[in-house]
Amino acid sequence: MTTYEAAGVDIAAGERAVELMKSKVARSRRPEVVDDASGFAGLFDASFLLKYQRPILATSTDGVGTKVMLAQQYGKHDTIGIDLVGMVLDDLVVCGAEPLFMTDYIACGKVVPERIAEIVGGVAEGCRLAGAALVGGETAEHPGAMGADEYDLAGAGTGVVEAAKMLGPSLVREGDVVLGLASSGVHSNGYSLVRHVIKTAGLSLDAELPELGRPLGEELLEPTRIYSLDCLELARSVEVHAYAHITGGGLEGNLARSLPPTLDAVLDRGSWTPPAIFEVLAGHGGVGQEAMDRTFNLGVGMAAIVAPGAVDEALRLLNGRGVPAWVLGEVVTGSGQARYR
Repeated sequence: MTTYEAAGVDIAAGERAVELMKSKVARSRRPEVVDDASGFAGLFDASFLLKYQRPILATSTDGVGTKVMLAQQYGKHDTIGIDLVGMVLDDLVVCGAEPLFMTDYIACGKVVPERIAEIVGGVAEGCRLAGAALVGGETAEHPGAMGADEYDLAGAGTGVVEAAKMLGPSLVREGDVVLGLASSGVHSNGYSLVRHVIKTAGLSLDAELPELGRPLGEELLEPTRIYSLDCLELARSVEVHAYAHITGGGLEGNLARSLPPTLDAVLDRGSWTPPAIFEVLAGHGGVGQEAMDRTFNLGVGMAAIVAPGAVDEALRLLNGRGVPAWVLGEVVTGSGQARYR
């Protein structure tokens, strides 16, 4: 008799994965999470929104792109979920929103319970670092459509911000200062180019390059830095006008999105030294500066635009929280562009 299992879907393995991930997910719990015995929906008590004058909900969705292919190749699955959270929830904080909760979706060729639990554990850890709850998700087995060791993941998040405290281009003024917040490495953007460089240069993920001090695979799978709580605390403490999450499109492309059409951000390339991994990629791949600028964060994972009088306190606060930060540039009259001086 033909069964679902004969078609390649292992229901028991899925149930086992759920059991393994429960304790990991619990670490991301917020007091507003409401238990639903059926498990069909994630529930979140919105009554705390009554303390807001005009609560604005913010939402974002994203994935981690082809970085998952390196995780699969290297056999490291416990941090790729942190990357997912960084891509989703750190977009929310750009407008000043506090991340509240997140859901995830994993598609795979075969459910290996331990591997799925590792992936979801990373998502839960990322949510904990962002102050959000992982309230639900879905794991789908796609035999025949994906290889047994292949998977992809995506997620969606929701946050809230008081309307009067929203950040963005309308607040930016001439004379404001742009701060750079260090990335933890490549984060989760540009991995199609990364994989191309690895292939054409004949590099192994196990290679221990002298510039890195650890295997290439470990460097490339370093999880994305989560900025949510640091950015929220900064906005509570000093006069922040805007943030820019530096993802696909690089520093110039993303920072321009947080500028009004009459102002430019002029950046000082000499104000920081990009992490060694970017030199490795450029050197081994023959990648020019323009392509590097357009593709990677180059060591700046988030940018903050602050009032001139807030600079010293902002740098003290960020560095004190373990986020290396520095003066990256300034806001001048222009046409809505971010550019290097």
